[in-house]
Amino acid sequence: MADGPLIVQSDRTVLLEVAHPDAESARHELAMFAELERAPEHIHTYRITRLGLWNARAAGHQADDMLGILERWSRFPVPPSVSIDIRETVERYGRLVIERAAVHEGEEPALVLRSTDAAVLTEVSKNKRIAPLLIGHPRPDLFVIDAWARGHIKQELLKIGWPAEDLAGYTPGTPHEIDLAEDGWHLRPYQATAVEAFSEGGSGVVVLPCGAGKTLVGAAAMAATKTTTLILVTNTVSARQWRDELLARTSLTPEEIGEYSGQVKEVKPVTIATYQILTAKRKGQYAHLALLDALDWGLIVYDEVHLLPAPVFKLTADLQARRRLGLTATLVREDGREGDVFSLIGPKRFDAPWKQIETQGFISPAACYEVRVDLPAGDRLEYAASADDERYRLAATAPAKIDVVRRLVERHPDERILVIGQYLDQIDELAEALNAPKITGATPVDEREQLFGAFRNGEISLLVVSKVANFSVDLPEASVAIQVSGSFGSRQEEAQRLGRLLRPKQSAHTASFYTLIARDTVDQDFAQNRQRFLAEQGYAYTILDAEKLAA
Repeated sequence: MADGPLIVQSDRTVLLEVAHPDAESARHELAMFAELERAPEHIHTYRITRLGLWNARAAGHQADDMLGILERWSRFPVPPSVSIDIRETVERYGRLVIERAAVHEGEEPALVLRSTDAAVLTEVSKNKRIAPLLIGHPRPDLFVIDAWARGHIKQELLKIGWPAEDLAGYTPGTPHEIDLAEDGWHLRPYQATAVEAFSEGGSGVVVLPCGAGKTLVGAAAMAATKTTTLILVTNTVSARQWRDELLARTSLTPEEIGEYSGQVKEVKPVTIATYQILTAKRKGQYAHLALLDALDWGLIVYDEVHLLPAPVFKLTADLQARRRLGLTATLVREDGREGDVFSLIGPKRFDAPWKQIETQGFISPAACYEVRVDLPAGDRLEYAASADDERYRLAATAPAKIDVVRRLVERHPDERILVIGQYLDQIDELAEALNAPKITGATPVDEREQLFGAFRNGEISLLVVSKVANFSVDLPEASVAIQVSGSFGSRQEEAQRLGRLLRPKQSAHTASFYTLIARDTVDQDFAQNRQRFLAEQGYAYTILDAEKLAA
């Protein structure tokens, strides 16, 4: 294309001209395999990474598909070095295969690492971290893997650039009949496609926007596998929402669903446990590790897989024989462990761009605003004199933001509004200034559920919340979120907070997502990083000056 919106550079970066009429179409296709690095106003910079290419390949996209996207939208010819590099990188996926095979006639199948490329097999077998996991070399085309090492060897192979395709199969688990209820609802087309893609692979991650029905994908995967299932979630509120949804959408009864949390310890054919309880330690040992083998689970569902605590990766390395489904709105991890998600939960099996689902009418449209607040002279001086590690807190909790929040609330008199903060003392001040109830980590679960319920049914229209409301909280009629402070530059948190507004609504309101930023501070710097993922999804932030907001 002579005048496309992309410029592909030889260092595997791709520049996107935001104002180009084809920018949105190109962005959605490019995001399949490239990651947004920088998103200033006019030109966005993407990088084509190995993990991005392998995730796309695992989801069924070939090198020709990806090169076709670049060639279709690029203003200039794609550099030959990039074309060659993409082809060679994509072709690395699947050159090594983990499977079960009878090494000698009449023997039980063993776990093996196989390749038709003898040089690759030799190279990886000589690696000092992989060699101890291999316990035999009975044939030139394969090595026998120690039975416990299936997950560990996948991690190590990915690190040295040779991702293995895992075709070793999965234990069926204890059969348990689960059907989807048929009472006036059905899976949306993209949900059905996601379940089909997962079922074909047997393990992996489904990426869907907040509000697009990830829980229903989980329920449908359970109905497809019909086996005992362990569901891991972020908190007790999320556990109970999963339980309610499963009771409403499937044939499961209350007697078949157990909760395993800090409050309740039930193990049933479908058990919902929190990450917190699974990683709790007593005398240096994981106190509830037995839950992973309490039943012969045939499926493990990881809700909000981008939040998986590091210890759960270690535990998951030993669960490779069980089907694993990760659900998330974004594969972005601020700790850089996307590779461990790929290796241990599985590759990305399905990904739907946020704007595509919005266009289909399944999530609400949203407008994003960055409201820049000037610090008064005294606060500005205190900020300037502070140590680097104190500056973000001072900027994020600036008292000048409270009056701006009040004015934004007044802008939306007939809507349900969430005011979101990071710091507890700031949340206390906001709740008092707005005369609104608050929810923090210290709020008892029953009180949280009561307040969320009152918000859903319209008894209250304004709620001040901490990060406990970032994840797995279903508040479909929330149409305004005012983010006063956050976790530094966390892209995943930004996506989740916008996601609180994207549930389909009975009202006709377009969702409004406001982020308050102290001008010329690290608050503004972190905001730019936070917005990167949403920019990749096609959301643009309108800059507003707090001084010019109507009082």
